[in-house]
Amino acid sequence: MTPLNPKLFDTDVEQAPIRAGFGEGLVLAGRADDRVVAMCCDLTESTKMDAFAKEFPKRFFEMGIMEQSSISVASGMAAMGKVPFVSSYAMFSPGRSWEQIRTTVCYNDRPVKIVGSHAGISVGPDGGTHQAIEDIAITRVLPNMTVIAPCDSIEARKATLAMAKTNSPTYIRLAREKTPIVTTEETPFEIGKAQEFFRTESPKVGIIACGGLVYNALVAAKELQAEGVNTVVLNIATIKPLDRDAVIALAKECNAIVSVEEHQVAGGLGSAIAEVLAVEHPTKMAFIGVHDKFGQSGTPTELIEHYGMGISHIKEAVKKLL
Repeated sequence: MTPLNPKLFDTDVEQAPIRAGFGEGLVLAGRADDRVVAMCCDLTESTKMDAFAKEFPKRFFEMGIMEQSSISVASGMAAMGKVPFVSSYAMFSPGRSWEQIRTTVCYNDRPVKIVGSHAGISVGPDGGTHQAIEDIAITRVLPNMTVIAPCDSIEARKATLAMAKTNSPTYIRLAREKTPIVTTEETPFEIGKAQEFFRTESPKVGIIACGGLVYNALVAAKELQAEGVNTVVLNIATIKPLDRDAVIALAKECNAIVSVEEHQVAGGLGSAIAEVLAVEHPTKMAFIGVHDKFGQSGTPTELIEHYGMGISHIKEAVKKLL
């Protein structure tokens, strides 16, 4: 079984912002490769690029509120051999800068690393205008693009180091609030590979999750086990390229799948899974996520519950499939 935090199901499980893991990983990537440069759109501290800026001031560029221009500059730097990371809130990049990402980065297959911080509705009081719940859809549709949604700060650090070594456009999605630490230093991470995080004997439903909601999926699976309902939880940190083999194998084993994501169900992780299974192994599915609505102001916990992404909602979806 994949090694996970031994305190995972304890009330005092450690918590940290997923974006903090990115900040740590960026510094490590900068130390390992002097081609790594960083650009931020007037949100250096919020996106956790401040540590990189302090350690590598000549390799950090404050671009101001110019998301589109930043992407174009990063594409040019990548063409000259640099490995540029560009950060902003996900609503602005990839949101505001999508056309530049499409044309200057993906069309030219430049290894620009786009960092979308404060993604999902758990941004909370910032409200619907700042809650990026469409970013997976608009990035995974682009040819050449890799899309990553780490489940905790440790996985975010590993993902940042891994994407710094690739030669392709990459988008990483980061949450703002503290979330439980699910993984450990020993938990494997590889771009394009899913990891099985939970399994009970003779599972009847497979739960496939990404991002901060992996924790909710695991708690739901644990509670279902106590109620005599057996499941498997698959963490898919890389939404594109999707680990097709793992998804197909789980569908064949369980013949029922619940997808869990803090994103619109249209175009996100669930859609990616359904596209594979429609061709390879048609399977009953339920989709946990936002159902064709905009976000609104509220606490992260209130919003997760209001939009049907809480532990109880995952359990209910599993039971309905059965």
